[in-house]
Amino acid sequence: MKKTILLLAVLLILSFNSKKEDAFSAGEWVKMRIHYGIINAGYATLEVKEANLNNKKVFHIIGKGFTTGMSRVFFKVDDQYESYVDKETGNPYQYVRKIDEGGYTKNQEGFFNQSENTVLVKDYKNRSEKTFNIPKNTQDIISTFYYLRNSPSIDKIKIGEFIAIDMFLDEDTTKFRLKFLGRENIKTKFGVVPTMIFRPYVQSGRVFKEEESLTVWISDDDNKIPVRVKASLSVGSIKADLENFKGLKYPFKILL
Repeated sequence: MKKTILLLAVLLILSFNSKKEDAFSAGEWVKMRIHYGIINAGYATLEVKEANLNNKKVFHIIGKGFTTGMSRVFFKVDDQYESYVDKETGNPYQYVRKIDEGGYTKNQEGFFNQSENTVLVKDYKNRSEKTFNIPKNTQDIISTFYYLRNSPSIDKIKIGEFIAIDMFLDEDTTKFRLKFLGRENIKTKFGVVPTMIFRPYVQSGRVFKEEESLTVWISDDDNKIPVRVKASLSVGSIKADLENFKGLKYPFKILL
């Protein structure tokens, strides 16, 4: 009897302490179609690959965004974000940021030293280098999303609660906060998909109208991929819907 109780106790401890399975794996690819009103404005893709960085296997995550058709004539966008992420901790080792948004450009790489809590930013456009102090476990803009997908609290979060994380962007560390708004079944090209609704609190100014301008719907399954995004911009509003995907680690949940 005592051995049975001891075994149950050990199993309970292991179940509470066990690491949450990753929501993604190498080979995942997601494509979003971006609308500006009734106009098909462009596309955004997110892809997860495997890579070797300093003799260590890591996730190489690549995000691209670009305008198409007439939208490209009026406002050309060619953005590429990359992040090299530790498979165990989810913390980034390196990021790449190459953007061209209507003539506004950046060409940077950041190199994280997580043990010393610093990031070295190499700005190739301005031919400069600078080291910044950062809090422990700070993420870059791409790794933040994948880190949050693996958060053990994301399935237990209650309406009105926040998830907060330190994010390094534009030579500064900000407290990125994600508010849970609830759940909703939404119609997509794939059928009715159950989703969780979040509101990231973003920096207002050049792009976003105000800090509550962004709303994100992610799949309410083990994948936690983006299904819909709505944003109020300084020059109108945009909507992005899931267009295609492949290589998901888990079945994509569709109700109808």
